[in-house]
Amino acid sequence: MSNIRKKYSAEEKAKIALEALKGEMTQSQITSKYSVHTTQIANWKRQLKDGIVEIFKDKRHKESRSDQDELIEELYKKIGKLEVELDWLKKKSDLFK
Repeated sequence: MSNIRKKYSAEEKAKIALEALKGEMTQSQITSKYSVHTTQIANWKRQLKDGIVEIFKDKRHKESRSDQDELIEELYKKIGKLEVELDWLKKKSDLFK
């Protein structure tokens, strides 16, 4: 007996999870209809519930967040470079004492 796993596309997963979320069919009916284990359907349903908030988040806020992350990363690099330069200057200044 071979253990063949079916791969479901994101669209198929969303369709099955949405159908489970609607509650028009029982879990066992959905399992029979799509030949998917009930645990898997429950997982997809939970992922749909958890991820649905992301759809309605303000995209502008998300973009500005990534811009802030890039700026922070750039500033940390600058600080590191300046610290290296400062250490080098301190070492060189000891030669003149």
